[in-house]
Amino acid sequence: MTYDLRLPLAIMVLWFATVPLSKGQQVTADAELALGIQAYKQAKCEEAITHFKQAVALDPSNVSPQLYLATAYAQQYVPGVDVADNNHMARQAIHEFEKVLTLHPTHDQEVISLKGVASLYFNMKEFDTAKEYHKKVVKIDPNDPETYYAVGVIDWTQVYQPRVEQRAKLKLKPDEPLINAAACWSIRAANEASVKEGMEMLTKALSIHSGDDDAMAYMNLMYRERADIQCGNRQAYDADIKTADQWVDLTIATKKGKMEAAPAKNHQE
Repeated sequence: MTYDLRLPLAIMVLWFATVPLSKGQQVTADAELALGIQAYKQAKCEEAITHFKQAVALDPSNVSPQLYLATAYAQQYVPGVDVADNNHMARQAIHEFEKVLTLHPTHDQEVISLKGVASLYFNMKEFDTAKEYHKKVVKIDPNDPETYYAVGVIDWTQVYQPRVEQRAKLKLKPDEPLINAAACWSIRAANEASVKEGMEMLTKALSIHSGDDDAMAYMNLMYRERADIQCGNRQAYDADIKTADQWVDLTIATKKGKMEAAPAKNHQE
């Protein structure tokens, strides 16, 4: 899972229009920010960064250009490309988002900055730190289903790979459950807490947004993770697999319902 860090320009422009600049700096800072926004819209990120830096330098207490600067750096980062220059771009974006958080941002600006940092850490595979920032969002915006979903996805990502690697070492067949292997208990000890948290987070996400088929799909995956660490308890394993299959059915039905509803909605419009 990745996040789109190219924030809606309409929202950003609105912030720019409503956040006052310091007296005596209004024209110059205003001009630099406007030039940066124009370059940003044209996908000229390096040029935009130059203007945003100037705007920040001229009015360092103004959140809007600082947030634009962080977002422009984040847009330059390419997820999955583990090279020094690319990683430096991500670190720079994180640094600039952190600056936003020191400037008394609005609620929305704070949430966007925290999510921006979380997304960058996730894409750099620093999962624990990504979760830490998502949980900061939960504290200030407890009704945001996207954040609970994001933590659930991170939990699944962290438990899936070790279990698959263990299965490979044991040379288990695809349909052969891990629960009968002696190594099951070590995997359970490592994964159980994250499986539990992931299921809780996805449940919370669905309690807020009941039609989220992505969260449903991950609930299916989480039940399969829990099934494989039931360690000798075949009844519990079978129950979890049955529930996972039910989540698959619900996911498919929900997606189908959305597809069928879309043409009708478009026709009405």
